[in-house]
Amino acid sequence: MTEPPSGHEEWIPRPVYPTALGASGPDRITLLGHDLADDIMGSVGFGELAFWLAAQRRPTPGETRVFEAVLAALADHGFTPTAIVTRLTYLSAPDSVQGALAAGLLGGGSRFLGVTEDTGRFLHDVLLSLDGTLPTDERGWNEVALRTVRARRAAGAFVPGLGHHVHKDGDPRTPRLMRIAEEEGVLGPHLTLFAAIGRVHPDILGRTLPLNGAGVCGAALADLGLPLELLRGFALLARTAGLIGQLAEELRHPVARDVFLSVDLNNTPVPPDPFAPAPLARPPHPGPRPED
Repeated sequence: MTEPPSGHEEWIPRPVYPTALGASGPDRITLLGHDLADDIMGSVGFGELAFWLAAQRRPTPGETRVFEAVLAALADHGFTPTAIVTRLTYLSAPDSVQGALAAGLLGGGSRFLGVTEDTGRFLHDVLLSLDGTLPTDERGWNEVALRTVRARRAAGAFVPGLGHHVHKDGDPRTPRLMRIAEEEGVLGPHLTLFAAIGRVHPDILGRTLPLNGAGVCGAALADLGLPLELLRGFALLARTAGLIGQLAEELRHPVARDVFLSVDLNNTPVPPDPFAPAPLARPPHPGPRPED
């Protein structure tokens, strides 16, 4: 420990906050142990850098290709609630671009964008339940998928990543991302199990549902070894670019005012519908109180 400065009776050591990320000095900025200006700017793409920041290891070219394909798949999907609320917030507060973007990102939940994390976590939990013994052929994966779908149905729960409100006959992002992962040699157990669920679920559910793009992205990110806790964050990173695009289009070809007026001018007054909570079951009489 450093000796206290001369003339000071009491010395309190300075706190230390370790980080492998960005640090600045008078004439140099470092990031991930590299010189930002000389080693990264102009040499490392943003997608590669985003992966590197999260994993603190530089991805291989194949991993970068898959990761950037995920970002592209999730960047924009039309007039979803996240896009609409971004445009409406900008209409209400054009002085707050950050507020409009934040409004759209805050809508990334269990129905939009959050499916990426939900699917990755779900598949990972199934794989962990196999005690480290993974199937070695399609038949083995199908058996795992059948058990998984049966268990979800018995529990009255949905299978994350299964089904889409628009792409009823198949989400075009799913086979493309799986093909890219296979080409790059990073198609791992999460994507393999997800594909097996796509093959076998009609036998259990009695109907065919598509493996959606958000779900396949979650499986791909999990196969890349990225933190499961951050999978939704990568979806939000991708959607940020899409929301900027939504705002750019709103500036040139605005529709938010029409959306607002469509609702405002076409609402219909109705009588109040008072809320009535469901009756609670009367608890059984606890009986005599035991002695202290």
